[in-house]
Amino acid sequence: MTRDERPSLAALAAPLTERLVAGAPALRLGIDRIGGAMVVDAGIRHPGGLEAGRRIAELCMGGLGRVTLGPAPGAPPSWPFGITVHSAQPVLACLGSQYAGWSLAHGEGKGAFFALGSGPGRALARQESLFDELGYRDAADHAVFVLEVDKPPPAELVARIAATCGIAPERLTLMLTPTHSLAGTVQVVARVLEVALHKVHALGFPLDRVVDGIGMAPLPPVGGGFMTAMGRTNDAILYGGTVQLHVTGPDDAAEDLASRLPSSASRDHGRPFAEIFAAVKGDFYAIDSLLFSPARVTVTALDSGRSFHGGALAPELVERSFTEVR
Repeated sequence: MTRDERPSLAALAAPLTERLVAGAPALRLGIDRIGGAMVVDAGIRHPGGLEAGRRIAELCMGGLGRVTLGPAPGAPPSWPFGITVHSAQPVLACLGSQYAGWSLAHGEGKGAFFALGSGPGRALARQESLFDELGYRDAADHAVFVLEVDKPPPAELVARIAATCGIAPERLTLMLTPTHSLAGTVQVVARVLEVALHKVHALGFPLDRVVDGIGMAPLPPVGGGFMTAMGRTNDAILYGGTVQLHVTGPDDAAEDLASRLPSSASRDHGRPFAEIFAAVKGDFYAIDSLLFSPARVTVTALDSGRSFHGGALAPELVERSFTEVR
């Protein structure tokens, strides 16, 4: 598929958004309007749920990914269920849509609002140089974003998002998924494949050689405060996540990618994420960026049929993370 033949993320996401909104009562979601835009509450004042999170995760991939919940082979015995993610277009689904790459901020002090925008609307806003690298531009009169926040955005920011996308506010939909909520937990852990693709990009491996991808991570217990939830959702991927990528090109490049891609390649590997975060006094950017990747990877070289493996699951760290409350 050439760059010109790639599908519209907005078009594929539209029916998913419509079905989600139509099923809001059954999914325990709240629907409101801010500045004309539709705001879907998936865990702030309305409880949401695991199924809502699963659907939001698929929507966040621009309709190019499939997310399922079920038994998770290799997970710690106490936590037997997990999330599996697959995409036949992993680069566009993960980096072009699911990646939380648009920084959104409004105000200062206690009343300030900040979020990282993810979802298919990013390809309309195109506020990241990443889209120039991907050579992708979407066109639509509607947009949807996922925001990992615990409060609604101000009307002024909503208006700016719509204007940047070139659409009317009434054609904008924002999905709000707090990290500590049921839906938020699912949609964060469902980024196990996206985290791998982001690191593939950071390592300089040619994105056009990544043909297909699948990932799996254990489903953390939900509840508690932000720190507990942030730690558990990250550890589910860093120490419990598995990803397989199918790539083209020479075997030595695939083997090198398999050795450098796992989270164990980071100097910060080996401690629960919440502990690492506390040690750097909450400075997210002080954490080694190489940490953010799955625990175990397989890179299959399609040209030769050989597969290369890297990293290992750390069930003891997953168990520790999933039982500690911070």
